Amino acid sequence: MYKNTLDYAIQLDKEDKLAHLRDEFHVPKDQKGNNWLYFTGNSLGLQPKRTQHYIQQELDDWAKYGVEGHFEGETPWLPYHEFLTDKMAKVVGAKPLEVVVMNTLTTNLHLLMVSFYQPTKKKYKIVIESDAFPSDRYAVGSQLKFHGFDIEDGLIEWRPREGEELLRIEDLESIVEEQGDEIALLLIGGVNYYTGQYLDLKRIAEIGHAKNCMVGIDLAHGAGNVSPELHESDVDFAAWCTYKYLNSGPGSLAGLFVHEKHAHNKELPRFAGWWNHNKETRFNMRQPFDVMAGAEGWQLSNPPILSMAAIRASLDMFDEVGMTALREKSEKLTAYFEYLIQQIDTDRIRIITPSNPKERGCQLSIQVKNADKSLHQKLTENNVITDWREPDVIRCAPVPMYNSFQDVFNMVEILKSLL
Repeated sequence: MYKNTLDYAIQLDKEDKLAHLRDEFHVPKDQKGNNWLYFTGNSLGLQPKRTQHYIQQELDDWAKYGVEGHFEGETPWLPYHEFLTDKMAKVVGAKPLEVVVMNTLTTNLHLLMVSFYQPTKKKYKIVIESDAFPSDRYAVGSQLKFHGFDIEDGLIEWRPREGEELLRIEDLESIVEEQGDEIALLLIGGVNYYTGQYLDLKRIAEIGHAKNCMVGIDLAHGAGNVSPELHESDVDFAAWCTYKYLNSGPGSLAGLFVHEKHAHNKELPRFAGWWNHNKETRFNMRQPFDVMAGAEGWQLSNPPILSMAAIRASLDMFDEVGMTALREKSEKLTAYFEYLIQQIDTDRIRIITPSNPKERGCQLSIQVKNADKSLHQKLTENNVITDWREPDVIRCAPVPMYNSFQDVFNMVEILKSLL
């Protein structure tokens, strides 16, 4: 059983085998030099100290080699994206063939829907969760319009039941059972950005495939946070950003997954570019398009090296630690956070994220009664960095890479004093 004392939090940090990782990151400070209590890794991860070295290496090689840097140096640029593949595949539980780092999240979702959203006059509808991240809603809405369908008719929302905040998998099952003959695609956020609920990807894939629907997952809030085991889940495709839990910097590149079962299907519709053409003949220039197998077959352009260098720095850290150890700490750290919040004697806040560790990552969503943003603003004034999501939630993410048990204790003490 946990204890609500500073000494206990300090003891947990002493026992934490990953506590040393905190020193690998730059922690922002206030004007007096005090560390912020940073709980927004779900929005932008902190910068690893090694990132500067990785980027500087590429700047130095650019200065030293010029265009020959594509072939020379410690990490030549021509195959640079391949340096990320194996480690990214481990983070999301995929085979290397199934993963590539490229573009940004919504761009990747559109490129994937070119292939996996193939509507007919009868089977054209798309299912999303009702509180999907706005970018996903805009993306699928624009796909429906592009194909000549009305959004009001073509978009089906999987909603929580009245009076509830969380989604029930049996309600999705009912939707697909009743309307599956008209549904072409399920595009679901694997970890909901608002509630922090981690959904059962394998079950979602089974439900969709039972009615011959394609299944895609937005893992923006899942990659580096949970262990989605994408290959085993059998979803058709997924995409995620890398600037949240993967700590690669603002606006950095995204990841893409296409299941192995689609890896060698050259007949899938797709947009084409230089970089998804067969790498063996790519530089022969005047060849007919010959698409590459696997996730690389969705690339269009050569990779932006400086952004990829930041991702490589982060992925090297993940590879050194492993998702198993990170998840183990995450579950303990988040449970302690939940316990401390529940000790506050107030009816002004409540946690809407599932209590079951298997149904959440590290994010806890604190719902504020009467939708009062002032509590969030006061936390910020006290160097507690969280984020506010309309209409009434403060999102907090104790990230196992760099947050400590003492961070969590101190944050809740400040929250308690403000309440």
